[in-house]
Formats: sequence, C-alpha cells, structure tokens
Amino acid sequence: MLFDKNIFSMIILYRPITIIKEENEISVKPNSREAILKTAAQLFFTQGYHATGLNQIIQDSKCPKGSLYYYFPSGKEELALECINSIKKIVLDKWKEHFGYKQNAADAIQSFIEALADDAVRSDFEGFMPFNFWMAAETSPISDKLRKTCQTVFAEWQSIIADHLVLGGIPADKAKEKAVVIVSLLEGALILTLTNKDKETLLTVSSYIPCIVNN
Repeated sequence: MLFDKNIFSMIILYRPITIIKEENEISVKPNSREAILKTAAQLFFTQGYHATGLNQIIQDSKCPKGSLYYYFPSGKEELALECINSIKKIVLDKWKEHFGYKQNAADAIQSFIEALADDAVRSDFEGFMPFNFWMAAETSPISDKLRKTCQTVFAEWQSIIADHLVLGGIPADKAKEKAVVIVSLLEGALILTLTNKDKETLLTVSSYIPCIVNN
C-alpha cells in the first residue's frame, strides 16, 4: 500500500525510553514519539497547519505533555519538519521500489502513479496524499524552515526521476526538465483526485507519461 491512512504511523523507529525528572517525575511511554508524530501528521493533513494546536495534538495522541516537549522542544514547527522528513523518506523508498522492478523509467513512473490511484480508492480518498503539498502552500509565507524542507522534498523526488531518465538515455538537462513536469503534474493530479474523490485524473496523468518521457 502506498499512501493510505496508515502512512503517518510509518515513522522512524526508536528505542523505548523512560525519563525521570527530579522535581516533577514524567514517564515517557515507549510509543509516545510515534503516536505524537502520527497524530500531528493526521491533523496537519485534515485541518491544516495553522488550525492545529499543540494541545489538540497532546489530547488526540493521548500522550503526556512532557513527552511532546521532550521529543520536540521547539514545538509545532519542529513536529511539522519531522513529519515532512519522515514522509519524504517513505515516498522516496516507494519511488525506488517501482524503479527497481520496472525495466524503463516510463513504466516505473506509470506504475507508481497507478498504485497511488488504487490506494486513493482503497482509502476512500482520505489521508492517502503526502501532505507536503498542502504544507508547502500553507506555510511558505510564514516559515522559511518549512518552505525549505518542502523545497528539498520536491527536489529529491525530481532528482530520483531525473536520474532514472538519464539511465534511459535522456540528456541530463532534458531529464531534469521532464522530472519537474512530472512532479508538477502529479501534484495537480493529487489535488484534483482528493477534491473530486475520483482517481481518473491520476490515471490520465499516468497515460501521458510515455509521451513526456519519450518525446
């Protein structure tokens, strides 16, 4: 499964830890960090970065306030950065997976997009989309850290596509341009798919991939 509701729980693993403070004893549950990240990512996706507060994240994750500030001392912005980076890795791994079992780049990109379309339907069009798209649009004017992190995400997605286009014989400058077009089309298709609750836009984009790659 590519981007279903459980994507936000696929966060970096960590070792169980218990913290004792001298004046005020706080026990940090082994799964607190994962629960906080999962909850924050879901809330950022469903109601937006600005509308999501730390108190709601604490309440919905059922974790002690001390856990949140231990793992994320800088607060909401740090949480958002960690969520974005975690999902970036998951998506990059999926790109690598599809490029790994397809013989040419066009087939791999189509396979990736079609798998995403199937997961959109399977999840009833809820929570399947990497929320970097929303985060980039919402936070770029007010947080340079978040803007740069989202910029890095898009750049790395474009890079892995361009690298495989080059392996297929496309000149590096053209491969870079085509990768930008593909990621831009995918971004727009994801938004339309979520809005329309219909996977046809993604399938349409997928059908044009050979034209983009080979021409």
